[in-house]
Amino acid sequence: MYVEERMYRLRPGKVDEYFHHYETHGMPVQLKYLPHMLGYYATEVGVQNLIVHMWAYDDLNQRERCRAALFADPEWQAYRPKIHPLMLHMETRIMKCAPFFLERLKTMLSATMT
Repeated sequence: MYVEERMYRLRPGKVDEYFHHYETHGMPVQLKYLPHMLGYYATEVGVQNLIVHMWAYDDLNQRERCRAALFADPEWQAYRPKIHPLMLHMETRIMKCAPFFLERLKTMLSATMT
């Protein structure tokens, strides 16, 4: 199992605007295609104006299929120009789940699906 961590550094003072666009336009589309949202955060301490969100995938092929379907959706394409002007930097990490944490992560994910 893999976890994707995405970090967006926004222009100062733009976190609330970004969250508004995401909650209203981005999240409804994204949740149709991406299987497991693990969290969506804004930093409180440390680097400011940083959005961090994480997604779980069974494997990298699933991630590729899900993201291809998402990017093919016209609603997603209409959403992206709303947030890109708010961003200064984007970074993505793909992490492989530690063997001893795999069952715990699967349990956590199954609890969110009920």
